[in-house]
Amino acid sequence: MEIRSEDVVIPVAGGHSMGAYCARPDDDGPRPAVLVFMEIFGVNAHIRDVADRVACEGYVALAPDYFHRTGPGAEFAYDEAGMALGMERLGALTADEMVADIHGAVDYLRSQPGVRGDRIGAIGFCIGGHMAYLAACESDIQAAASFYGGGITAAKGPGGGASTLSKSPGIKGRVLCFFGGQDAMIPKGQVTKIRAALKAAGPQHEVRVYPEADHGFHCDQRPSYHEESAKDAWARSCALFVETLGD
Repeated sequence: MEIRSEDVVIPVAGGHSMGAYCARPDDDGPRPAVLVFMEIFGVNAHIRDVADRVACEGYVALAPDYFHRTGPGAEFAYDEAGMALGMERLGALTADEMVADIHGAVDYLRSQPGVRGDRIGAIGFCIGGHMAYLAACESDIQAAASFYGGGITAAKGPGGGASTLSKSPGIKGRVLCFFGGQDAMIPKGQVTKIRAALKAAGPQHEVRVYPEADHGFHCDQRPSYHEESAKDAWARSCALFVETLGD
């Protein structure tokens, strides 16, 4: 499928402006849409590639830069220096700001004539996986695919707010959560808590653990890339969007 892409600016509550990368099928639509939530490394080449892949599946893909308050447009390398810079910006996030950015991105999509505003999903990786889960809790999106979302089970949410896990009863759509069995950043006990919270909250969901995969297994620019797990999780995510965002 032919696609086109552009950088856009999204108004956010509080008078802020958030940059984003938008990719879409090269037609007038209207099309369903998918939010693509970045890792701590920014809306970099990998995240733009993911957005392009989502667009090739037939969706308007929007990758918002939710580091816009502390370092707009930053792109960090997959190395120790990049990790340190990303973690610094991650530490500056607050739950209220993250939720404001989610709503700003959803509102932007719904304002576009080429988007079906009643058919919006999300996919995210690392802190973006957390964002995808939070978006499912805090908005009316129809589907969320969360890849190794870190911090979901923390006693306090970003910035010291309520735990994101405690917001699970707010989920209205379907949720897929993917984790790596070798991921020391998200140990088995945390995955068990997410399973229990989703079961108690009652949305249609699946939590899948890939035994041989580590954190970041979907990113083919990271040493932890695990091709078999990445391909399976991507196929399941695409199926989720077909089933929930299609007519």
